[in-house]
Amino acid sequence: MARYTGPVCRMCRVEQKKLMLKGNRCKSDKCPINKKRAAPGKDPKGRAGKRSDYGLQLREKQKLKRIYGMQEKQFSLFFERALRMPGITGENLFVLLERRLDNVVYRMRFASSRSQARQLVLHGHILVNGEKVSIPSYLVKAESEISIVDGSKSMAIIKDSLKEFSKSGVMSWLSLDPDTMKGKFLAAPKRGDITDLGDIKEQMIVELYSK
Repeated sequence: MARYTGPVCRMCRVEQKKLMLKGNRCKSDKCPINKKRAAPGKDPKGRAGKRSDYGLQLREKQKLKRIYGMQEKQFSLFFERALRMPGITGENLFVLLERRLDNVVYRMRFASSRSQARQLVLHGHILVNGEKVSIPSYLVKAESEISIVDGSKSMAIIKDSLKEFSKSGVMSWLSLDPDTMKGKFLAAPKRGDITDLGDIKEQMIVELYSK
């Protein structure tokens, strides 16, 4: 599967929004958004102007897709699944994205970014209910226990990431014991609980895929 291998900060500059793609760097003075750097391109000001409805919808989709580190085909499959679920499609999509194992690992402070969490999962450092799972898109169920493999608990990147727990804890739908490096996915969150993604307008994404 093709994946983006260019400079990650460029994505944030395109969206003119912090997507938190590089962990602690995004909170530092090195972040291009903090420096108020312009969008990439030869003449970004020349492209400024009122966007069409399609342009606005596309930007919302791109922001959400980039935040969760997904490619177009995979994101579309998640949307189709959300569409088949009972309830509001946009809210269903958020629930599915939050249930991804790489996202849960990131939310539990085992990694400083979702891309780092994805690497931990792929390299076999994560257990779900005591069983090793190496699929980042694995959907975690309520009451599932997420933990670090015993042989990986001494990894510096995990220990450094867990320092964030003492500062801001974890989301309300999660629990974590940082000493044992074990946590629990208590329940799927509601849309109103996901407050750290800014002003993502999921209805625009639904409208885009409905065309």
